[in-house]
Order: sequence, then C-alpha cells, then structure tokens
Amino acid sequence: MAINKNGVNTAAIEQAIASALEMFYASLLDKIDKIKIEDIMKRKNPYLYRAKAMQNASEIVENVLSATVSSSEETIFGNCFFEPLAIAASGGNKALAEGVDIMVEDKEENLIFAIAVKSGPSVFNADSKKRQEQNFNAAAKLARQAHARYEPIIGYGYGKKRTSGRGKPTIYKELAGQDFWRELTGDPEFYIKIIQYMGTKPEQYLERYRASYNRASNRLNKQFVTLFCEDDGSINWNKLVQFNSGYEA
Repeated sequence: MAINKNGVNTAAIEQAIASALEMFYASLLDKIDKIKIEDIMKRKNPYLYRAKAMQNASEIVENVLSATVSSSEETIFGNCFFEPLAIAASGGNKALAEGVDIMVEDKEENLIFAIAVKSGPSVFNADSKKRQEQNFNAAAKLARQAHARYEPIIGYGYGKKRTSGRGKPTIYKELAGQDFWRELTGDPEFYIKIIQYMGTKPEQYLERYRASYNRASNRLNKQFVTLFCEDDGSINWNKLVQFNSGYEA
C-alpha cells in the first residue's frame, strides 16, 4: 500500500523537479563564482601534490577545483532535490517538527506518516541517528495529542539500505532508493521514472555551468601563480606549505 493513496500527480512531480534543478544550479553556480584559491588551499594537503610530482600550476588548480565542485554539487543537490520531490510524490506537506521533513495524514486509517528525507544512506553517524530518533519521539507526542497512530520513516533518495536484524531495534523504518519511492507512490518503477521526469531540463543549464567553471579555472590559475609561483613560473613549495600549515602572522 502506498502512502499516497491518491496516485502520483505527474504535473506536480515535474514542477518539483524543475524548481529543484533551478535551485541546484543557482546555488552551485553561486558557489563556483565565489571560489578563491586561498580558501581552497587552506583545506588541501600540499604534501600530496608534491608527492605526486605536480609541477604545473594549472594541474594543481584543476585537481582542487574539480574536487571542490564535486563535493559542493553532491551536498547542494542532496539538500535541494529529494525533499521537494518526496513531498510531491507523497502528496504530503512540509513538516513543522524539527528533524522531520514531510507529514502525510491518512484520515481513513487515522495515521500520520512522519518522513525525514536524506540524500544517500551514508549520512548518519551514531550521534546524528540518536538526534533523529529524539526528533521522531518529539513528533510522536504531537500525533498522540491528535489521537492518531504514528509511523516514522527515514527515506534515502538513492542507494540501498538493508537491515540485518541485529543491534538495537529502532522506532522508525529506513528505506532507500527503490524501496523508498515505492513506499511513497506504490510504483516500484518510480525511482527510474525520476530520470524520465527530468527530461531535457538539465541540458538547459549546461552552457551556464561551463561558463562559470571556466571562469573559476582561469581565476584560480591566476591567483595560484600570483601567490605561489616564482617569477620564472616554478612553484614555490615552501611558500605553499607555509601558507597551508605555518603559524598565523
């Protein structure tokens, strides 16, 4: 049985995806446009680049820029894509309770679904799982006040989550990828249809993304040469390591 008993609203799904992609690219391009070499190199390991015998400034810049953008886009996409899509797929509403993203009320069954949407199944450590359980417990009190049954779910937008049956029992279900989207919609193929619902929307942003990335590459190359290269163009490793790891002046 699906959480959304009314069936998937295709128009709402497509609108949610369009809005999420717009937010994703707006946030990602803003991040890329603001990248500075000083901020990146403070967090990178200069000894690694020397150990790999990197002598070309542009090689280092491309390495750090690619890694920074990759990390940023994974975080930004996870934050802006899956929750609005899950709201549209479930037919629910944005939750007001802390640590809960979606509330779906089944009046026929006198049941409230409380759903926390996460990107992938590797987001939790022991402390964050404990906080999530506390948030579900707090939301359960509200359900009891409404004299409704309560079912908490952690849903992961992609990946697989298998329970071994070992360890401490939890008060919530964890569902990932196909299992999660099937729970919301009743459609075992919905997790594949998400790609189809995207259509050609991502291609609309390709030119803007490439332009932003190329500007960042040029900007960071210039900054790196100015800060960490000798007049003859060779890398001043002492200066780079001191900037990264030396005492603050």
